[in-house]
Amino acid sequence: MIHAGDPSRLGAQVLEGGVNFALYSGSAERVELCLFDADRRQVSLHDLPECSNGLWHGFLPGCGAGQRYGYRVHGPWNPRRGQRHNPAKLLIDPYARRLDGAFHWDPVLFDYHRGPGGRRRRDDRDSAACVPLGMVTGGPGERGRNRPGVPWSNMVVYEANVRGYTMRHPDIPEAERGRFRGMSNGSILEYLRALGITSLELMPVQCLIDEAFLIERGLRNFWGYNTVQFFTPDARFAAPGVDPAAEFSEMVDSIHDAGIEVVLDVVYNHTGEGGADGPTLSLRGIDNLAYYRTLPDDPGHYVNDTGCGNTLNTCHIRAQNLVLDSLRYWHGELGVDGFRFDLATVLGRTMGG
Repeated sequence: MIHAGDPSRLGAQVLEGGVNFALYSGSAERVELCLFDADRRQVSLHDLPECSNGLWHGFLPGCGAGQRYGYRVHGPWNPRRGQRHNPAKLLIDPYARRLDGAFHWDPVLFDYHRGPGGRRRRDDRDSAACVPLGMVTGGPGERGRNRPGVPWSNMVVYEANVRGYTMRHPDIPEAERGRFRGMSNGSILEYLRALGITSLELMPVQCLIDEAFLIERGLRNFWGYNTVQFFTPDARFAAPGVDPAAEFSEMVDSIHDAGIEVVLDVVYNHTGEGGADGPTLSLRGIDNLAYYRTLPDDPGHYVNDTGCGNTLNTCHIRAQNLVLDSLRYWHGELGVDGFRFDLATVLGRTMGG
């Protein structure tokens, strides 16, 4: 039996005797917590029993680290009004600390299909097989770190792509190339120190989705500027079966031990759900109008200040908190020293421009 739980603990947090689940959706009428086994079979459903100011929450006794889960959010579906709730689409918890599985481009990822005359009709096919599942973790937790603490006046920043920088380095074992482990290799760090840099800026490593047009060409998104979840390092940068957050954190410690700061390039201005015709993976199905900016007189269409199809609605306190909570996590628990904000000015832009 699921209990009321704590609305202030967003995400999935292990507590004594079970796990607290909490998700914000100010427009939902009902939120289902879906639990899966290691073979991605849905094993149980639980309605989150309480809603406090749009925060749906519940405490599940007996649940623990390693549990795989996702959400189905019930509510109005009217794309012309910007309402995009469709419980057939399994949604990623925006506060999940680890994801299991990968995205698979398929028509079922879309909450609609085109009817006569091009009019949208709700697509009721289940998307669970095509999206990653959240995974409950104990979390690395905040710990003491040997942060270099370089004064701004002395900073020399060096930008690198984790995959590209390590993929062909002869001193890196093949299994570690293109991964966080490779970036912490002694030969890499010795070379960076010899350059005289103080701060290593990594291009985006938060969980991303490869655009459909790239997949159709047998390609992948190399630079990483198509984030879909702000808390989890993408599994493509970690060894198979390893918690990407743990491998990322270990890499940060190694870079710090070399006397170098870690700065992370972050993309909070938009998400990989794209424009109004894009897939429904997380925020769109949770509370479209809260998390994305839409045209005041036409909420079925997004404000596209980013040129990527959508713009995160940082005027809304919950979207704003999502960004701030993510930053605190990467700094406090994963050890990042600072951030470079992609399209930073968009984050500060209000509905009035």
